[in-house]
Amino acid sequence: MHFVDAKGILNGSSGQYGMNIYRGCSHGCIYCDGRSACYQFTHPFEDIEVKQNAPELLEKALRSKRSKCMIGTGYVSDPYMHCEEQLHLMRRCLEIIRKYGFGAAVQTKSDRILMDIDLLEEINRSAKCVVQMTLTTYDDELCKILEPHVCNTKRRIEVLEEMQKRGIPTVVWLTPILPFINDTEENITSILNECVRVDVKGIIGFGMGLTLREGDREYFYAALDKHFPGMKERYVKTYGNAYELPSPRAHKLRSLLTRYCEENGIIHDEDEIFRYMNEFPQKYTQMSIFDLQEGE
Repeated sequence: MHFVDAKGILNGSSGQYGMNIYRGCSHGCIYCDGRSACYQFTHPFEDIEVKQNAPELLEKALRSKRSKCMIGTGYVSDPYMHCEEQLHLMRRCLEIIRKYGFGAAVQTKSDRILMDIDLLEEINRSAKCVVQMTLTTYDDELCKILEPHVCNTKRRIEVLEEMQKRGIPTVVWLTPILPFINDTEENITSILNECVRVDVKGIIGFGMGLTLREGDREYFYAALDKHFPGMKERYVKTYGNAYELPSPRAHKLRSLLTRYCEENGIIHDEDEIFRYMNEFPQKYTQMSIFDLQEGE
C-alpha cells in the first residue's frame, strides 16, 4: 500500500454524499468491476492507495454542513480491507459521522466490520445506519475461488446476524451472479433462506448476471482459464464483448428472488432500496435547522 494526501473526501451533492478512503482492493474477487479501465488507476490494483488525511477532510466537510444526511461508503473500494486492521481510518471516519449527527450506509463483504459494530449501533440510535453485505456464493469451495482473500458467505451471514441483534438494518447485494458458475437455484435458494432467517431489510439482485468492461474483463477471463478450463470460450461464444451478461436462468432466478421477498416482507425493488438507504430520518432533518454550525 502507499499513502497520499487527498484534496477532498466527499462526492455527490447536498443530501446524498459518498466517500472512499481507499483505492484498490486486496480481496482478489475475480469479477471485480473496480479493476475497470474507466476508474483510471495509475498503480497496481492490489497496491492500496490510502487517503491518510480522510478523517481530517471528513471532519472539515461535515462541520460546515447544516443539513444532515446519509454518508455512503464501500461502493468502489471496500472500507474493511486487510489494511484497516492496522490503520483504523474507517473507524475514525465513523466517529466523526457520529460526532456530527450524520447517518452511515456501509457496504462491505468483510467481517472486519464487526470491529466497529459499537459505532454502527450508536450511529443507528442517534440517526441511521444501514449495513450492506455482498453475498454471491453459498458453497465454501467455490467462494474461495471467486472471492479468495475475504471471509466466506457463511461468515458474512453471521455478520448480518450480529447486526440484526443490535437492531442495525441490513441490505444484501446478491450480485454478481456468474453465468454457468453460481447461477443455480440451489445457490440462490440457500442464500435467500439465510437472508430471511437474519431478517434483512432488502435484497439487491439487479439482472441476475454479471457486467464486464475493459480491465475487468481481461482479469476475469484469466481467472476462468485458471479455474474453469473452457469457460472463457463459452462466455465469448454466448456474450461476445457485451457489457451486460445475464444468466440464461435470469428470469427464473429473479422470480425466485421476488417470491421469497414478497412472502417475507423484504424489499426487492432496487429503486426502493436505494431510496431507503439514502433517506435520512425526517425528525433529524427537521432538528438540523437549529444547528448552530455554519451553513454549507
